[in-house]
Amino acid sequence: MSTMPSPVRAPKHVLELLSRLHAASLEQEAAISSKKKVFSSEIISDIEKRLAGQGDAKTDFDKLMLDKFIALDEDKCHFVYQLINATGATNVIEAGTSFGVSTIYLALATAQVKAATGKTGTVIATEKEPQKAAIARGYWKECGIEDHVDLRVGDLLETLKDNVPEADLLLLDIWSALALPTLKTVLPKLRHGAVVLTDNTISGVEGYKDLLAFLRDPKNGFQNSTLPFTNGFEMSVYLPDRPN
Repeated sequence: MSTMPSPVRAPKHVLELLSRLHAASLEQEAAISSKKKVFSSEIISDIEKRLAGQGDAKTDFDKLMLDKFIALDEDKCHFVYQLINATGATNVIEAGTSFGVSTIYLALATAQVKAATGKTGTVIATEKEPQKAAIARGYWKECGIEDHVDLRVGDLLETLKDNVPEADLLLLDIWSALALPTLKTVLPKLRHGAVVLTDNTISGVEGYKDLLAFLRDPKNGFQNSTLPFTNGFEMSVYLPDRPN
């Protein structure tokens, strides 16, 4: 948990809820592994490889994950919240919503930008599991931000194909095997200067190998930095050459 004061502007009950949810996520991970965050990066990356194409095993793991938060680290959530306010982002896509903890930060920040600028926008959240989606909606209602979220339940490679506005920011917090296909699905909707954030790119570097190769290939138009958060946090700015 972060020891720094929270930069988040929100009612007390929202801040208290966020603290509880982050604590619950960390407790779950500690119960599974003695190493911080290894559950959401190294172990999951390894499981992805071993379960690829194994229907029954994959189903068993999906069941295991149904009650797991695997929330974005609190300090990373604070960074994304600050980044949205700094850049004036209002259209944000979150690939990998889970129980919707990080979504709360995205929605609070975009709502504040919209209120300050008069711009329109939404947070498009994606979640495969209906059970998790229902719990996330409950948290969002408790925080009063549900009207700022467009939750799409199902296969995100399908749900993100249509009705996606020009996006200011894409947050990739999903299984690494899905990261590059998701980016390619959303890529036509990224505005010039849009930011792509990818979690665990140091500890999960092997799993993200294809994604990182794509992002770091100059012809694809991204400028990249690996931010020094725990397990890495890749920040990629989309700056493709403009046509003459």
